[in-house]
Amino acid sequence: MAKQKSIVKLEGKIGDIVFSKTADGYIAREASPLSGKRIATDPSFQRTRENMSEFGRAGKAAKLVRNSISSWVDNAKDAKLSSRLTRLMVAVLKADKTSKRGQRNVIDGETALLEGFEFNVNAPLDATLIAPFAVAVDRVAGTAGITLQAFKPEEKVKAPDGATHYKISVIAAEFDFEAQKGMVASQETEFLPWDNTLTAPLTFIVNLTANSTKPIFLFVGIQFTQEVNGEFYSLKNGSFNALKVVAADSGN
Repeated sequence: MAKQKSIVKLEGKIGDIVFSKTADGYIAREASPLSGKRIATDPSFQRTRENMSEFGRAGKAAKLVRNSISSWVDNAKDAKLSSRLTRLMVAVLKADKTSKRGQRNVIDGETALLEGFEFNVNAPLDATLIAPFAVAVDRVAGTAGITLQAFKPEEKVKAPDGATHYKISVIAAEFDFEAQKGMVASQETEFLPWDNTLTAPLTFIVNLTANSTKPIFLFVGIQFTQEVNGEFYSLKNGSFNALKVVAADSGN
């Protein structure tokens, strides 16, 4: 695969060369001689069809997660979030030890692999919210949340230049990957001043379905703003904001 270096960027096909724009820039590649019909029917492409089916299933699972918590993802993501999350979902799916190849799925895989996933690799939560917190997921009661002891924001929150306030969000979700449905609940602070004043202890408890058998995820995020004359403004489109999966309970 080659990169286009001309000042004129091409998109489309010329002869056997396909020109296209990707996240990594403009590229040029040789057109595939294979037809979709052959891939779909030729026995020699059985493995290919199995891989495509499972990759598609993983992609749908990743999209469900992103879309279900889009209000927070949109404020804390990097340019390659979609591909990173899909790649991890493929690993989750491949951990399915009961289904046949080509039929493996996320629900029978190991969703606990998502624990620790960062939605914005440029702003990891542990490097941003330094204050330690305890995580609790009670599947029987249908609750999930975190607890933070009192802390001084200037010491325990690494804020970007220009930030005057921050907000902590806790999001809990249970996903039905087969039906492509998600139930989401959240709790978050107001915008709090980033100063040297000791905060009160913070406890977040989010309610889900009691005795749920679905995979449960707990996300923690932090968002920064700048206050100017009573109005709050985001900083560089959220590039400093963090969002992380701090717990992933498969329910298996």
